[in-house]
Order: sequence, then structure tokens, then C-alpha cells
Amino acid sequence: MEDPAAPGAGSASTNGNGNGGGKGKQTAPKGREAFRSQRRESEGSVDCPTLEFEYGDADGHAAELSELYSYTENLEFTTNRRCFEEDFKTQVQGKEWLELEEDAQKAYVMGLLDRLEVVSRERRLKVARAVLYLAQGTFGECDSEVDVLHWSRYNCFLLYQMGTFSAFLELLHMEIDNSQACSSALRKPAISIADSTELRVLLSVMYLLVENIRLERETDSCRWRTARETFRTELSFSMHNEEPFALLLFSMVTKFCSGLAPHFPIKKVLLLLWKVVMQLLTKQDSLDIYNERDLFKTEEPATEEEEESAGDGERTLDGELDLLEQDPLVPPPPSQAPLSAERVAFPKGLPWAPKVRQKDIEHFLEMSRNKFIGFTLGQDTDTLVGLPRPIHESVKTLKQHKYISIADVQIKNEEDLEKCPMSLGEEVVPETPCEILYQGMLYSLPQYMIALLKILLAAAPTSKAKTDSINILADVLPEEMPITVLQSMKLGIDVNRHKEIIVKSISALLLLLLKHFKLNHIYQFEYVSQHLVFANCIPLILKFFNQNILSYITAKNSISVLDYPCCTIQDLPELTTESLEAGDNNQFCWRNLFSCINLLRLLNKLTKWKHSRTMMLVVFKSAPILKRALKVKQAMLQLYVLKLLKIQTKYLGRQWRKSNMKTMSAIYQKVRHRMNDDWAYGNDIDARPWDFQAEECTLRANIEAFNSRRDQLQLCLTLLILAGSWHGIAPTWEYYSHAKGQEEAPNHTMQGPGGCLKLVLGCGISQVAHIPLAKNNSHGQA
Repeated sequence: MEDPAAPGAGSASTNGNGNGGGKGKQTAPKGREAFRSQRRESEGSVDCPTLEFEYGDADGHAAELSELYSYTENLEFTTNRRCFEEDFKTQVQGKEWLELEEDAQKAYVMGLLDRLEVVSRERRLKVARAVLYLAQGTFGECDSEVDVLHWSRYNCFLLYQMGTFSAFLELLHMEIDNSQACSSALRKPAISIADSTELRVLLSVMYLLVENIRLERETDSCRWRTARETFRTELSFSMHNEEPFALLLFSMVTKFCSGLAPHFPIKKVLLLLWKVVMQLLTKQDSLDIYNERDLFKTEEPATEEEEESAGDGERTLDGELDLLEQDPLVPPPPSQAPLSAERVAFPKGLPWAPKVRQKDIEHFLEMSRNKFIGFTLGQDTDTLVGLPRPIHESVKTLKQHKYISIADVQIKNEEDLEKCPMSLGEEVVPETPCEILYQGMLYSLPQYMIALLKILLAAAPTSKAKTDSINILADVLPEEMPITVLQSMKLGIDVNRHKEIIVKSISALLLLLLKHFKLNHIYQFEYVSQHLVFANCIPLILKFFNQNILSYITAKNSISVLDYPCCTIQDLPELTTESLEAGDNNQFCWRNLFSCINLLRLLNKLTKWKHSRTMMLVVFKSAPILKRALKVKQAMLQLYVLKLLKIQTKYLGRQWRKSNMKTMSAIYQKVRHRMNDDWAYGNDIDARPWDFQAEECTLRANIEAFNSRRDQLQLCLTLLILAGSWHGIAPTWEYYSHAKGQEEAPNHTMQGPGGCLKLVLGCGISQVAHIPLAKNNSHGQA
């Protein structure tokens, strides 16, 4: 990979001897001015307005719907309307869709689904387009964008209640397995939007259903709320012996990246995959429970005085800095005389609660014991004999701020299960949607991560076109290439917008998976993280940021009059080159800033407490790349940049710290610190370069042990079913009850895999191989 820090040479000179380039008295003023400009560049002190950005799981409802369609597809809105009106007139006379009663609307939708089951692909496509027109809000009968969005949501709930999603899922399976379309696309020298028409229609309907049902509003009826929960359950579990819907979409991504299906509309697949995973995993109840268990987290917003004192035009982040208001450890001395209220300034302390790990206490006691008594006591943190009184007070303060994360508890439980599998018994793993998704992804997860990163690389603005790179523009390029300057400009904007949306969906999807897998079990999170690191995710993200990030965030690759639902209501004005160059009036592009924050958060999650991965940041010279990102005056983005700079500061040397004191001050002011955190100096006992490879190998061994232990149950179940099928043996309730220690057992026999499941789950894993099976066959085999 090329050096991602090549364009950062301007700030690299500040890491040297600090002479500023001037060697003689005659050139001193010029050299000093050059040094000052380089210093300003390295500190990111350029004129940039503060960006008023509100981070969330996704953009506004209308924006998320509009990004589903490329501008090349705008002509298909008219086609969808025509297909619906032709079909509707043959079924309903003298009325429009909005004039029908709900029962009549349900009857018509049922008729549409019946007409989907035809052999002719052309007729089936017309009916699917009519369904898509309903999901798009029957815009031909609406007067405003608000009406279109309202009826789109109403129609989507109606379509789902009539079984439209299941019907389109079957059609999607047929199109994925359509070998004729795949071979036809492989033979073409250039793939266009016409090669994926059927797939785009199906995916658009399913995306509109997922996005409209996912959106929660206070005015939703009880029936809609029930439908939403039913839909979440339907997406979580496999229906009719099929894989969960998210795994089907993941398989489409890998098939696209392997080159077997280059005609897949990958942007729609990724958007749908992201929203399906969000629908599966994002349930506020679980996150609220997590925050309640974490005493170091709070949702209380900061006071107005704290917001004003944030300084440098930045806002205090509600819920992002994990603020915890508390009294300072050392209270201020009482004032001797009453002063006026205007002149009193009470110290507030740091705006976060300091954390201390168990490992930090052990390290502190190890150093103190070596210093004062000459030997250590290992992990004993209670015995303080021989240590001076100040050390006692220090240990007491550290223990008061001791923080035990859920990850530490889970790791301790895994160690206990490995040591005592018989005495602790079988672990009960709840079948949550997150657990089911992980088990489904487990065996193909490396391929999934590599495929997502390949697409992310192809969509990155810093990537150069290569012959071996995948083509992600199949669902945006028209059949006939533009012949005028205006058409070329419009297509160029559409292509850039297309890539931005792909980056947004992948970054949000990866962050979502990491967040919820970490909440479910730390080793699931580590498994995904390790495969992302092995697939070069860290240098890829650094390469993405190795650009003018301020220009990327303020890019205007959108044409508002062509966005849905605006383009369905208003007559399109005449576009000119001047109007296309001007773009919209927004201060920044929401999706690009959203993508940058997601990628920074992803990089933080991959490198936190991982010294080998932190060294990758140092080796790939990420410091100048990250410092350039500080030019963007947005508090949340700057926070995650400063976090990434903080973890590698101790490896950058004294001269770097001396030349970047403003950055060091910003880290101290804005980022949470551990109570005994020496982040600015290289004294960390874990910062030994010869331990880096061992650290990753140990982590990988722990992950494999976790996966194999959890998977043994499924493996034993499979082997038992195979053994029963080979010998004609059917498991019985008798032996299930005997294994459970019950004396009385039912007389009847349960045939089939259900009995096997109960037999396996009824005993410990180590006992499965020793259970004698019932002699139900004529040969008396056991």
C-alpha cells in the first residue's frame, strides 16, 4: 500500500529540529514566516465556521429515502406510475387509490400479489412496479412532499400486513439464482443500469418497507406498533427453513465482490442491509439497560455555563464525553469574606469521572512495592503492609474510582468456564437477534468483512481506478453515455453522490455491528475487529482521511430538485451548468460528515487498549493525517480525532509533543483520562514492542476457544442427528430424563430432530458422547 501520509509533508517539518528552514540571517524573516505557517497548518488553526451537526443513527426520513435512488433512475418514477394506473383501471372503476376504503385497498393489494405469480418476467415486472408505486406514496394523487411521505408510510404498513415482504423475498431469491442474468452481465463489456432492473425494483420495495416500518412516531397506532415488532421478529429469525434476511444480503455482497454477479445494484443492497441490521439490533431498551449498568455513563446534558466555557467555538457533546457531574476530589477552601456574585468563580473540576482499571491498581502497587519493600505480591491489591501512608491513601482513591466494564466480567466468566466446565455446568445463551445474527455470520464472517472493505476502498475518493478493482457503478451508469456538457456534469454529480452513499452505508453498518456485538459479548466484538484488522481496515481508513477532509465534508454532490420526493411533485426546472456548479445552500454535507465520524469511531474501537494496533497508527504516520482533520470545527469529529492522537502520543517522541503543544492541550481538555494515565510519556508497561505479536495471538486463541465452546453444542447436535440417521435410531424422552437425573420418564418416543435437540440440551456438553441411545432398531444397535 502506498504511504498514506505522503501529502502531509507540510506538517512533517515540525517534527524535526524546529529550525523552520532558515539558515542565514538574510533569510530569517522568510524562514520564520514559513515556520509559522507550517505551525498553523499543523495545529489546524484555519478559518472554518463551526458546523451545527446533530449526530444520529441515520439522517432525516426524507433524506434516507431520497438516497435510495440515483438521478439516472428518475425516469422510472413515471414508468412505475404508468404500470400502476394501467393495472388499477382494470380492477377499480371511477375511483382513485386514496378514495378507496381500507378493505378495498387490501383487496386490490391481494390481487396484485396474486398477479405476481406469473411465468412471464415482463408481466411480473409490471406488477412489481405497480407495488413500488404504492410504496413510493402514490405521488400522482398528492399535492405536496409531506403528503407523499405520509401515504408512502401508510401504504408500506398496508403492504406488509398483506404479506408483500414475503412475496418479494421469494422473487429476490429467484433473481439471485438467475444464472442467465449473471452470465449475460459477465459477457458485456460495460454494465449499465438496465442490467439490474428487476433487482432494483425488488430491492426498492423492500427498502421502503423496512425504512417506513422502522421509523417510530408517537402518533403510530397500536396496530402499527404491533406490526413493527412482528416485522423485527420476522427479520431476526429464519422463516420457512431459510436463512435470516440479513445473511442473504451479506451473501449478495460477497457474490458481487467475487465477480460472479457484477450486475447487482450494490448501493441498494448495502442500504437495505444497513437498515435491516439496524431494525434487528437497534432497540433502545437494551442500550438503556447497558447505560444503567454503567455507572460512569449519564444522559444528563451539560449546563449552559459549561457549554459557554467549552471554548474555541465548540459545543459540549451531550452523551458523547460520558459526563458525570460530581464534586471535585479536593474541595476548595472556604472564602473568608463574602464576595459579589459577579466575581465569584467556583472551580468545577474536570467534566468527566476518572476511571481506574484493576490492572492500573496492580501496576501502581507493583511499582510501589518494588520501590519501598523490594518485592511484589502479584495481583494482591489488599495487602499494604510496609508501604507508607500516602500509598495507602492513593490505593484508596484508586479503588474508589475503580471501573469494571461488562467486557471484563464477560472475560472473567469465559476463564471460569474454561477452567471448570463440569462444575459450572452448561452456559445458557439467550437467543437474541444479535446472537442469531452472529451465529449465522460466524463461518463466513472473514469473507463478509473483506467484501465490505473492498467496496469501501473502491468508493473512497482517494482511490485510483485500477483494472482489478470492482465496478461499483453498475447501478448508476445509463445505457447511453452523456453527449453534452450538462449531461456529463449531472452524471459526474450522480457518480460522486453514489460513492458517498456507499461509504455512508458501509461505515454505519460496520459501526453498528461492532457496537452491538460488544454489547452481546466482548469476544464476538473482538472476532469482528480482528478480521477487520487482518483485512487492512486501519490503513484503509487512514487512506480515506488522507485528503482535504474539509472539502469532502463541504462537497455539494446533490441536486435538490432531483431528489425524492421533490422530483415526483414539482415540474423539473431547466438545469444549467451554473446551477449544477452552485449546488445547494447547505453549510456541509450531512452524509459525508456522518461517514467521517463513523470511520473515526470505527478506528477508535479497533485500536482501544490494543498496543499492536496503536503502533500501526504510528507506522502509517497517522498523526499528520489526523491533525488535518482537526480543521473541521465540529466537536464530535474533533473528539474522536483527539482520542486517536492521545493513544499514540507516547510513541511520537518529545520533539513532536514540543511542536504540537496546542494539540496536547486540546487532548488534555477534551478527552477523558484515567486517574494515573501517563498518556504523554512512554512509561506504559504494556508498550513493549516485543509483546505485540503475542498480544494478538493470545487474543485470537481466546476468541477461538470461545467460538469452539459455544459451537460444540451445535456440533454435538449435528453429529447426534447423523448417527441416528445412519443407525435408524430415534432419541427418546427416556434417556433425556435419565440424563437430567429424573427417575420417572414418559413411555412414548419422540421421533425426529426435535428429540435430538432435547436430548442434547438436556445434559452437559461433555456427557453427550457417553449417552447410550435407545435400541429402537431391529439390530439392537446402541
